[in-house]
Amino acid sequence: MYKKIIPCLDLENALEMARFYNDAGADEIAFFDSKATKEGREADIAAIKEICKNVDIPLIACGGVRRLEDVKKMLYAGASKVCMKSAALSTPELVTEAADRFGSERIIVTIDLSECENPVEYAIKLKALGAGELLLLHNNKVPDYIDIVKEIRKQVALPVIVSTYATDGESVAKMLKDTNAESVSLYNLAQMDVMEMKQCCVQENIPMNTFESSIQFDDFKTNSDGLIPCVVQHYKTGEVLMMAYMNKESFENTIRTGRMTYWSRSRQELWVKGETSGHFQFLKSLSLDCDKDTLLAKVSQIGAACHTGARSCFFTNLVKKEYDDTNPLKVFEEEYDIILDRKENPKEGSYTNYLFDKGIDKILKKVGEEATEIVIAAKNPDSDELKYEISDFLYHMMVLMVERGVSWDDITKELADRR
Repeated sequence: MYKKIIPCLDLENALEMARFYNDAGADEIAFFDSKATKEGREADIAAIKEICKNVDIPLIACGGVRRLEDVKKMLYAGASKVCMKSAALSTPELVTEAADRFGSERIIVTIDLSECENPVEYAIKLKALGAGELLLLHNNKVPDYIDIVKEIRKQVALPVIVSTYATDGESVAKMLKDTNAESVSLYNLAQMDVMEMKQCCVQENIPMNTFESSIQFDDFKTNSDGLIPCVVQHYKTGEVLMMAYMNKESFENTIRTGRMTYWSRSRQELWVKGETSGHFQFLKSLSLDCDKDTLLAKVSQIGAACHTGARSCFFTNLVKKEYDDTNPLKVFEEEYDIILDRKENPKEGSYTNYLFDKGIDKILKKVGEEATEIVIAAKNPDSDELKYEISDFLYHMMVLMVERGVSWDDITKELADRR
């Protein structure tokens, strides 16, 4: 079982940090809306939604939890887990209600060891209430922190997250080794190199989710200079971005850091893509072809892949034959973007703007009407009519999606989670 590193997001630039850690090797991220607790308001649900739309890793939401409804809103916004602290103290039954409704594995409860008189006893109580995980906070006023964590782990069979303000891998590794906790939460809000931290942990025999090649570079078929070509694709769109060469050192650096590293034949030196431009390529997967002489990397590309500033190096068309390259999801996304643009930039005479101007009730009425038309058309032996009615329904449904802030990414992620 891998140990997890969970950075906390700076509320001032949470989305930017979330994107960074999504690529930089974090296992989960934590959005602790401390202002919600201090100001007595609800958590920033819009921010949670936006973060979850832009990352692949799980998000923990915390702050502003007072009722079961707050937990529901956070989870429905896309959070994988909800963490509560003061709410569990003031309303212990909320822990049980949330665990019963959404599953204990989605409920984390915080124990502040600098405030709690008997943290072991409280941890036992929280398990009985239904908590699925514990976050243990501490500060310099708790010198026996490690011993307390060990005792909690001994008495309570729940996953534990320990907290630290450390920014170096050695300290993180020591924390995980001393406590044997399942996860460590990084409370320092600076952007940190998580992959480097993980390598420090691996050196201490702490299991981490890092890259490890199933075939050694020496088994690849390289050219006379010891190089192997690497074709690079965007991991979501499949767009071919560039091609470069790797030698053994650059390959191993890529595996270790998670950042694409190549061998420059012109400069005769290693180069980390983006080191000077900021246009990093974060590795998502690396494959070897059947002849073992070509690599395929799928990456998250920051900025442009080409040194010319173009998104892809392959922008010069030589020959082309007309063909149908329609991609269903791309069509949906493009249509959705057009509808969204109509909402943000109204156009006179636009039917889409007419629907937005009339409001949600008119949009819902049209969605209902089109759904009924589908049912009627389905009874007709002519499938063309059904095709037309489904298209009308999907258009009106996308108007509804834009009106209520639901994207195709939200839908596909929800469907993927149900598989």
